[in-house]
Amino acid sequence: MLESCQNAQERWGGVHKLIDRWLQERQKLVEAFDTLGETPEALAGNRKKLKEFCGVLVDYVSAGHFEIYEQLIAEAKAFDDERGLELADTLFPRIDLITRFALDFNDHCDKGDCSSAPDLISKLKELGSRLHERFELEDCLIEVLHNAHKEEAAVQA
Repeated sequence: MLESCQNAQERWGGVHKLIDRWLQERQKLVEAFDTLGETPEALAGNRKKLKEFCGVLVDYVSAGHFEIYEQLIAEAKAFDDERGLELADTLFPRIDLITRFALDFNDHCDKGDCSSAPDLISKLKELGSRLHERFELEDCLIEVLHNAHKEEAAVQA
């Protein structure tokens, strides 16, 4: 998962400060996820790391919904990009489902319901898989809704 995160940063690094910051947050999220451990024994000693991970997780998914996606949609509208807007309409419902899963995971842990390590490991694996999918969807949005307009924006500037 970290490798795909680094590839995205290499592809779009420097293109837009907001996206750069968000991709850096993505990398922090992946790194926090990787420190949790994959065995019940490792996880038992990582409650503090789990709490830190949940904080980064909520920050990341919130930034996507309340900053990045709005920026990308506004840019597509500014360039009258119907294809990009249609793509966003197609991808956002799936991203929303993944966001709900991530927030439910956070709420579950906030309530102290993360005491069963085997159950938690299962939920973490599912969360990791869903986050990986989300990263791919987000990369697609960045590619279509932002990079497609990069040259047009430079000409207009």
